[in-house]
Formats: sequence, structure tokens, C-alpha cells
Amino acid sequence: MTERAPRIRVQRRPVHGVLLLDKPLGLSSNDALQKVKWLLRAEKAGHTGTLDPLASGVLPLCFGAATKFSQLQLEAPKTYEAVALLGTTTTTGDAEGQVLAQCAVDPAMLTPERLAAVQAQFTGPIRQVPPMHSALKKDGKALYEYARAGIAVEREARDVTIHALKLALTHTEQAQPAIKIVVTCSKGTYIRTLGEDIGQALGCGAHLTFLRRTDTGGIGVERCVTLEALQAMDEDARMACVHPVETLLAQHTAVTLDDDNAGRFLSGMRRRGPWPDAPAVAVFGARPRVLLGVGHVRGGELIPDRLLSPLEIQQILESSPRAERGTLEATTL
Repeated sequence: MTERAPRIRVQRRPVHGVLLLDKPLGLSSNDALQKVKWLLRAEKAGHTGTLDPLASGVLPLCFGAATKFSQLQLEAPKTYEAVALLGTTTTTGDAEGQVLAQCAVDPAMLTPERLAAVQAQFTGPIRQVPPMHSALKKDGKALYEYARAGIAVEREARDVTIHALKLALTHTEQAQPAIKIVVTCSKGTYIRTLGEDIGQALGCGAHLTFLRRTDTGGIGVERCVTLEALQAMDEDARMACVHPVETLLAQHTAVTLDDDNAGRFLSGMRRRGPWPDAPAVAVFGARPRVLLGVGHVRGGELIPDRLLSPLEIQQILESSPRAERGTLEATTL
């Protein structure tokens, strides 16, 4: 028997922050997360909501303390670019599925006025039936598991919101008519289903041949790094790609506390101050400036919601080139 080469054991370390990945095609969100976690040698990691293997684009990956705030990106509006090939429907709503039906596409029906009418029809609050090929659970099993077994499960329509939608006629490389879709939508929106529904509204059916997420919660794809680029970097360059935890809190109002109030806030105590009411605030210590957690302000009271631990704060400061060691103890009491 041929002996297996010994597995290389990776020495893990605390990493706190967000890496903005441009996920490649063909990789699940979890596979992408595990690859980056291994490259960074990070102890703790999580992603901010799945992106289909057949989709590319923005996938914020959270490490250490940032995992406490990953839900914020899960809830955030997202923008996608997609292409729906007209005239063919498939079992999965994309190019991976088996063809269900085909029909000729009449170019006369694809006038700008017709596209504008369909665009308006799918803008605003709409209802969607989740696709069978999705990770939604039914009796503890994902819907795609039923689909693979040839079992159709009853699904209830769900309310989602299409914040913005733009449709334009395009063609594939084979000169087949298709619709380019640019959409900003709420969480829970299935772009494959949207493409199918648009095809149905146009009277010819459709399935997605291209899907790319270009923005999530204000984080655009231009800020992202590819997995290929990350793999080619040395360790210091990879760590330089990790953004601070507060990258996830761009929509929060910033509140800065002095050393005394910072220590009490970290103990879970409410603080009084001249702050206007705010549903979401990011709270920082002043010396050095470091994220303590998030909370909300009501009636002049700053109320903690989610806090970093003193150990997490210490590790963040120790990994920062701007760390001010002399004020560390006062901040983390």
C-alpha cells in the first residue's frame, strides 16, 4: 500500500474582521469560507448568507468578533446582475436543470413598452414561491434534497420587496434573445424565481444563464478580492485584506465613550448622555479608538445590545499597527 502523506496541521490564530470576497463560480459559500479561513489560519469564521455555486460576486466573510454582526448583512438589501434566456424553462430555473419546455420567442413582444410594463409589475412588494432547488427546510430537510429525489413539496408564497429593477433586451453569443436584469431586492428574494416569473409574464418562459451579486448592504464588488488573488499573496498581504469589524456597521450611528464609560458599557451597563434616539449605534472607546459593541439610544440612554469581549478587544488592538498599549487596560476593564 502507498503511504499517505502526513496532513499539514495549520496553527490557528485569532483573526477579527471582515474579508470582502468576490466568490468565484462553482464554489459554495461554505467552501469559499473554509478556503479563506485556511488561508488566514483563522480560529472562528462565518459568512453572511449563501450565494449559489452558480453565482459569483460579493460575499463578506466574517472572522472572530465580526461573526457577532454577520446577521446585519444577511438582512441587508442586495443588488444582482443576471441574464435570463427567453423561450426555455428548466427544472432548476437555471442552466443546470433539465429542459421542461421550449417555445419560439416573438421579437415583436419585446418592445421597450412591454419591458417597461413587466418591469413595473415586478417592482415594489411582490410574492414569490420559493424554488424546489433551494436550501429552505421542510420537516428538517432542505428543499433541494426533495427535488433530487423527484419529490415536489408544497411551498407557500413569501413576501419580498424589489427596491429597484431594470430590464433590457440582450442576446446570447448564439444570438438567442435574453433579458438582462439588474435588481436591488430584500433578503429572501430568489433571482432564479424572478427570472422565471419575468419570462412567464412575457409569455415565453425563461431561465437564468448568468448571476452575479454586485452589492450587499452598501459593500460593492469593486472592494472585493478574488480567491485567486488571495491565494497568490503572502500572509501579511492576506491579513491586510481583512477589514475592521466595524465595516459591517456602516449604517450605524457612531458613539464614542471615554475610558470610564467605555468600561461600564462593556460590563453591560446603560450609560446616559446627550445622544438623540437611534435604533442602531456602533459604540467605540476613545483611547485608543476601538469598537466595543452595538446598542441603541432611547430617552438619552445608551443601551447595549451586542458586545465584544475584553479578550476580543485586546486581540484586535494587539494586531493593529496603531495599538496604544498604555490605554488598553482602561478600555477593557
